[in-house]
Amino acid sequence: MDNQMSYARSVESAEAAAEQTKPRPATIKDFIHIAKPGILFSNSITTFAGFWLASQGTIDWMLMLFTLLGTVLVMASGCVLNNYLDRDMDIKMSRTRERALPTGVLSPSTVLIYGILLGVAGLALLGLGVHTLAALLGLLGLFFYVWVYTAWLKRTSVWSTAIGGVSGAIPPVIGYCAVHGSIDVNAWILFAIMYLWQPPHFWALGIRRLDDYRNAGYPLLPVVQGVPTTKISMMRYVVPLVPVSMLLYFTGSVGPVYLFVSAVLGLYWIYLTIQGFRVETGSEAEERWAKKNFLFSVNYLTILFLVMVLTTITK
Repeated sequence: MDNQMSYARSVESAEAAAEQTKPRPATIKDFIHIAKPGILFSNSITTFAGFWLASQGTIDWMLMLFTLLGTVLVMASGCVLNNYLDRDMDIKMSRTRERALPTGVLSPSTVLIYGILLGVAGLALLGLGVHTLAALLGLLGLFFYVWVYTAWLKRTSVWSTAIGGVSGAIPPVIGYCAVHGSIDVNAWILFAIMYLWQPPHFWALGIRRLDDYRNAGYPLLPVVQGVPTTKISMMRYVVPLVPVSMLLYFTGSVGPVYLFVSAVLGLYWIYLTIQGFRVETGSEAEERWAKKNFLFSVNYLTILFLVMVLTTITK
């Protein structure tokens, strides 16, 4: 009898443990979160700013709707497929291991199909609701983010962030070209602003989460070449970002307020990055500096593009 009771208790314990490890049912929030809404929001601002800049006061609201929705869907596709391809690495990082895919809440096949459907829908909206150039730019950005960055360089090259930055620089160009219909000097300036912004932004996060990226096996710049070298590389992007961001004023596209704000924001980011050389490598002070630098980079992008919208010169 005692053996039977002991066996029953062990079965109950095993069932309880299995129940605890069983993934919870997926919710709509899981599908939203796996598309990385924070990234979608910030890039939507840049897309809108590009559209507004090209419109010069005459807004085609339906065209804007198709442009924003199509671009968001394409970006969401890239983020979802990024999660799909990184699922084996995400489970090794404390920052990502509780996401819906690593925990088994969403299956890999579901995530793959979801990502593909988002991409098809987004490219169709851009191609049919905007024009071919917008769809081609969306396809280029998706290709760079999913295949060039995530599937290839992110696991093999220390310069994955620099090269993969091409994809993140395309959203404002889509917005601009949706109206203008071609790639001109303003489109290239928007591209350059976003391209230069990304590496220091992401490397600040990499320094802050250094152990996470090292444990996951990512050959990120601070992991492979060290934090001091990464800080020098950050300066190589932050410094030229200042004059590049100011160029829109000299093309006659924005007013003097934008010129002033872009200069102040950029110079402060340079100052903030220089502060990183004054803290001890591996210290808590360095971690606080990296967090401050990362958060400022997010605010920098938001403020710069909002001021761009508010000071656009209408004709």
